Amino acid sequence: MNNPRDIDPRSLDDPRNVYPTDEEFYASDRPANPVLPEDRPRGGGPTSPVKHPWTWGTILLVAFVFLVIFAGIALFP
Repeated sequence: MNNPRDIDPRSLDDPRNVYPTDEEFYASDRPANPVLPEDRPRGGGPTSPVKHPWTWGTILLVAFVFLVIFAGIALFP
């Protein structure tokens, strides 16, 4: 088989076996200018450091939970 699309050689002369090339097929639904701007550019510039807004609140909450657990153990052995 010397044809690129693996068509049965007995049907090569059939007019229904006319296929576009890969370039024609993939270009059929492409816009005229296929280059799109990046929605999330890489590299970036200077950024501010990310901070968790509830750092002290979280620490106090965890400390309170431990205090309740230890108080429960101490008061009700």
